Amino acid sequence: MFWNKQKNKTETKSLVALSGVLDAQWEAASGQRLVEAGFRQNPVSYRCIRLVAETSASVPVRLACELCERDAARVLQLLERPQPGVSGQSLLDAIYGDLQVSGNAFLELVSGADEDVAGLQRVPVGAVEPLKSGDGFAIRTASGRRVVRSDANGWSPLLHLRALDPSSRTLAMSPLQAASRAVEIHNAGSNWTKALIDNAARPSGALIYGRDGAHMTPDQFSRLKDQLESAHMGAKHAGRPMLLEGGLDWKPMSLSPTDMDFIEARRESAREIALAFGVPPMLLGIPGDNTYANYREANLAFWRLTVLPLVQRTVHALEDWFSGVTEAPVKLKADLDAVPALGPEREALWRRLGDAEFLTTEEKREIAGLAKIDPPPAPPFQGGEQAERDAPPPLKKGRTEVGIRTSQTEAAGDHHAD
Repeated sequence: MFWNKQKNKTETKSLVALSGVLDAQWEAASGQRLVEAGFRQNPVSYRCIRLVAETSASVPVRLACELCERDAARVLQLLERPQPGVSGQSLLDAIYGDLQVSGNAFLELVSGADEDVAGLQRVPVGAVEPLKSGDGFAIRTASGRRVVRSDANGWSPLLHLRALDPSSRTLAMSPLQAASRAVEIHNAGSNWTKALIDNAARPSGALIYGRDGAHMTPDQFSRLKDQLESAHMGAKHAGRPMLLEGGLDWKPMSLSPTDMDFIEARRESAREIALAFGVPPMLLGIPGDNTYANYREANLAFWRLTVLPLVQRTVHALEDWFSGVTEAPVKLKADLDAVPALGPEREALWRRLGDAEFLTTEEKREIAGLAKIDPPPAPPFQGGEQAERDAPPPLKKGRTEVGIRTSQTEAAGDHHAD
């Protein structure tokens, strides 16, 4: 038939490959992968986390209320030595670090044999899971899984410190999550730098042989490949000239570090990481940032805008939590007078208070954050014979009046005599 006689025609077309910018591929911004990339592999975010945690933990926390002797000793023990061999500053350092890495931190009251409070312990964030009922948490331990719930008053032996996350009612978002994309860019720059060093600081490219479809023999291809790997690849072969045979041509296939403005891109990502943690870039040694006049102003801004709000929020949470195990409400205070970085501000405040003559001493002490001075007690009343002996002699009106009249009479007589 007719269609059996029809020949199949093969249509040939040219193939053109276009290389463009694809969508960015971002890693997961949570979980263990984020901790690995942001805390263990990135020096900028690691330094930001340690700087915020260590600086915040250096602020002493004092007891600022009067409690019974038993409760006062218990609270002071929890603040100064929460566990045997663990200081209060070390525990707060770990808590502040958890808040920077995961946005959450957990503290648990440890009970002794008599069910009395024996100490505090940090619970790893990865071991805690919120209950679906919303009234507690499940903690995974080596011996199994245990549940900690809140009592009827809402108090729980497990304190949950959290940052802000509008999308979640239980767990929070951390500064490291906000900086995750900048961390990935910075880490990718590090990987690219390492690849350039391994490749003798040369961009990627291709060796092109011959023209008009010429091909190399298998022996020639293997020999050239071995020569490139042994004599030209790696950091130890950097700068070695490449001897090309006839017909070989080198074509670069990627941008050079200069074309990409590579150094400035890494510095910009480092600034974004520091911005997410509230750390001035000047404190990290990142050049090119002249936002602050000098290092002193940058350090003071770091204390005022990042450290003190974090410390005050943690102190308020601790005093509310401690009040659940004491008879009277607990009042804690961050001792800012012990912070050397705030010394100039404190001196300026004292100078202004000293020049304010319209304020009383008590008002000045209250503004300075000092305790009130109790007035001295009144002397005891003494009566009886002792009071009569100590009393001044009575005024003798008769003699005084006579003396006055006599003086007046003498003056009048002298006047008439004149």
